[in-house]
Amino acid sequence: MAPVDETTLGIYSDSLQRCLDRPRFLERFYELFLESSEEVRQKFARTSFPDQRRALRKSLLEASWIASPGVEAKAELERVAHTHSRAEKDIPPHLYDLWLENLIRTVQEMDPRFSPEIE
Repeated sequence: MAPVDETTLGIYSDSLQRCLDRPRFLERFYELFLESSEEVRQKFARTSFPDQRRALRKSLLEASWIASPGVEAKAELERVAHTHSRAEKDIPPHLYDLWLENLIRTVQEMDPRFSPEIE
C-alpha cells in the first residue's frame, strides 16, 4: 500500500475524530450496513456487536497509521485479508463495496463538516 499524503491523512483523521465523538457513530454504521443486505445480516447473525464495534473503531484508527509515510503495514494488511478470506470469514468482494458505501453514508450523517473532499 502506497503512503497517503499528509493532507489527506489529516482530513481522514479529523473527520474520523468528529465521528467517533458522536456516541452512536459505530452503532449507526452497523444499522445501515445490516439494513443494506440480507447477506450482510447473515454474515453477522452470530456477532457480538459490542466486540464488533470495538474492532471497527480500532481498524478505522489503524487505517491512518497504516497509510502513514514510512510505515510498513504489509503484515497487518495480510492478517486482515486472511481473516476476511474464504478460508476464515468468507467475505465476498462485493460486500466490501456495501461496507464502504455504508461507511460513507454514516460519515455523511455524523460528521457536521462532511464535504466531497471528505467523501
